[in-house]
Amino acid sequence: MAAIAMKTSKGYHETRLAFDSRRDVLWKTLCESFFQQFIPSGATVLELGAGYGHFINHIQCLNRIALDQWEGMAGYLDAGVVAHTCDVTNLDAITAGSVDFAFASNLFEHLTQRDFALVLRDLRTKLKPGGTLNILQPNYRFAYREYFDDYTHVAVYSDRSLSDFLEAHGFEVLDCRPRFLPLTVKSRLPVLPWLIRLYLGLPFKPMGKQMLLRARPV
Repeated sequence: MAAIAMKTSKGYHETRLAFDSRRDVLWKTLCESFFQQFIPSGATVLELGAGYGHFINHIQCLNRIALDQWEGMAGYLDAGVVAHTCDVTNLDAITAGSVDFAFASNLFEHLTQRDFALVLRDLRTKLKPGGTLNILQPNYRFAYREYFDDYTHVAVYSDRSLSDFLEAHGFEVLDCRPRFLPLTVKSRLPVLPWLIRLYLGLPFKPMGKQMLLRARPV
């Protein structure tokens, strides 16, 4: 009998979120032109759901920590980044009161509200006084047509509902930008640093479907 070849199943990072060098261009520019202003040189930065490390690799600070359940993450991180391969609902590896700036990009729409609440509960103990949680993710109010093109999305948030959720779980929203970025780099538009910087400076964001919220525990 002839042997039947079995196909190896592909995971999320081989299908929906395959590596794309354009994301690295985007995040390098975003870190330099926007996020770095909130991060002192002596800060500790924690990225939740770090994936390919596009954000954490480009931030300049004293301590950089990346956390993700994906085992492939460590292979993409710079040498100076501390990696923790675990679920984001398990922050035991992070020292209490040590984090100045926590960041999550396109993460919480993949979690149930129960798990999101657990992350917020634990983050409250990991952040220093004055430390912030910074969230970038799709805004359902503007991205409803494409929102569930990602088969792993399980929760729906707009800028309004995410603000309310954070406040209901002990965080004060410091800044809410409903249209911060376009939804994806997968478009006909070139991903160029000068275009990204120009977009960040626009008073109105055409195609802006990702929101940015900055919050701190109260």
